[in-house]
Amino acid sequence: MISKNLKKRIITSLLLLSLFILIYVFNEILIFSLIIFGVVSILEFIGITRKIFNHFLVLIISNSIFVIYVFIFCIAAVFFSNILYLKIIFFSLFLSCITSDIGGYVFGKTFKGPKLTKISPNKTVSGSIGSLILSCLTFSISIYFFTNSFSYIYLLIGIITSIGCQMGDLFFSFLKRKAKIKDTGNFFPGHGGVLDRLDGIFFGIPAGFLTIKLLS
Repeated sequence: MISKNLKKRIITSLLLLSLFILIYVFNEILIFSLIIFGVVSILEFIGITRKIFNHFLVLIISNSIFVIYVFIFCIAAVFFSNILYLKIIFFSLFLSCITSDIGGYVFGKTFKGPKLTKISPNKTVSGSIGSLILSCLTFSISIYFFTNSFSYIYLLIGIITSIGCQMGDLFFSFLKRKAKIKDTGNFFPGHGGVLDRLDGIFFGIPAGFLTIKLLS
């Protein structure tokens, strides 16, 4: 019997997948989505830091850094979407981040095993390995689909992207732990807040692009 929360999670995932396709096809939807998700993620981050930091200056600096980071990320996403080969790379990395998250969840639930870190008790070593596997496969397959070419370097890029995703996930898990909250919000039914979905993406995509730049 599927639980009510799992039903919400599945429905939300299907809607997000549909949105992803629309974002790839229509730049207008990409821009609108970036504005909405960017603003909400900033508000959620501010909500977290207010629970963690008491010092006003520290609060201002940390929030300012995040606002600038989100702004640069969104501007870069719009820029890349207007150049075909950069658009292919960006969305391939995006997909890799998504499957990295899925791989961690599925492998972790299936194989269980030792915990990865105390920061996030639900994270397991098997889940981390699953994230790496699905991420590198997704990036390689996606690039092959668009360009009909393959290189073992694509596997490395996928692995580094997954490592970036996992670092992002752990970073925000650390912040949530400090703030004593489970989710950053309830924007996505069954998934939590926007940051609960974008935490890995904010770290994974830049890590993937940096790897591509260093290897090119």
